[in-house]
Amino acid sequence: MTNDTGTVTTEIDEHLLVITVDRVAKMNAITPEILDGISQALQDLEDDDQLWAAVLTFAGQHTTAGLELTRFFGDGSNYYDELDPNDSRPDAFALRRRCKKPVVMAVQGVTYTVAIEMLLVADIVIAADDCRFRQLEAKRGLAVLGGGHARYVQRAGWGNAMYHLLRADEFNAERALQLGFVQEVVPAGTQVSRAIEIAKEICQCAPLAVQEMKRAAAICLTDGEQASLAEIDRMREVTANSEDVKEGLASFVERRDAVFQGR
Repeated sequence: MTNDTGTVTTEIDEHLLVITVDRVAKMNAITPEILDGISQALQDLEDDDQLWAAVLTFAGQHTTAGLELTRFFGDGSNYYDELDPNDSRPDAFALRRRCKKPVVMAVQGVTYTVAIEMLLVADIVIAADDCRFRQLEAKRGLAVLGGGHARYVQRAGWGNAMYHLLRADEFNAERALQLGFVQEVVPAGTQVSRAIEIAKEICQCAPLAVQEMKRAAAICLTDGEQASLAEIDRMREVTANSEDVKEGLASFVERRDAVFQGR
C-alpha cells in the first residue's frame, strides 16, 4: 500500500502479532486497502502456529475518523458490490468470519463509526481516556454497514443501542466502559502498552484452550446458549487430549510456570 491509501504493518513479539494501521495524515481514515491489509494480517495470524494472539493499534493521536467515503461510494461505484465472494479471510468487522485467535484492540482520541464496529469484534479493548466515540452514519445518510446495528444490541441492550445509533451522538471513554464496548480505560499514551501487556497474558495460557473457548463462545452469539453448550464435548476432546494439558498439570505439580507449545 502507498502512503496515500494507508499502511498496515505487522511486528512479531514472541507469540504476539502487533498490527498497526497508519494513515495519520488523514486521521487514519479507512480505505479499502487498509481493510484488506487488516484481513491479511489476521489471516497471517491464523496461519502461523507460533502466533497465539494479536494487538490491533492505530498510529498517531486518533484511532480513525471513519471511512474515506469517496473511496467506497464514489463515481457511481459501490465497494460492497465489488467484494470477492470467494475471499474467506477473517475481516475487521467479522462479516465474513471472526478471527479464530484472540485480538486485543487499543483505541485513542477520535474513535468514530467503523472504529466502533471494529472494536465490537475485538475480544478485548483498551481505551485511552481521551477517546471520543460516535456512530455518525445517520448524519451522513448511511445506515451502519459494519455490523454495528446488531452488535450494539448484543453488547449494550436495545435501549442503549437505539440511544446512540439513532441520535448519532458523541460519548466518552467512561460511557463506552459502561456500555461494555471497552474493558479498560487508561491514561492516553499508555493504551498500546497496556493492550500488549494483556495480550501477553493471554499468550501465557494454553493456545488450544484459548482458541477453543473463543470459538465456542462465539457460537453463543450466533446460534444461542444451547448450541454453545453443545460444544463442550468438542472442547473437552481438543484440550484434554493435548500435550498442553499435560504440561499444565505438570507445571501445577512442580510449582512452576507452564511452557505451552500449542499442541
